Amino acid sequence: MAQLDVDEFLKRFRDRAEAVRERGIPPLEGEARRSFIQSMELDYMDYTLVGSATWAVEDGHLVLRIPLG
Repeated sequence: MAQLDVDEFLKRFRDRAEAVRERGIPPLEGEARRSFIQSMELDYMDYTLVGSATWAVEDGHLVLRIPLG
């Protein structure tokens, strides 16, 4: 079983957020375009939130603290 490197785990989320931010929008029209953009925005928010977390191990649990401010 692979060992969890939490710093690397969080870096992957930061990298994913950057990839979402940098990728272009494919040639979609109408509702498909709106849906794609909405999905990108949610992906970016999710990846950014996790990527900005600090972490600790408390009572045998990995605890991610995500700043909301």
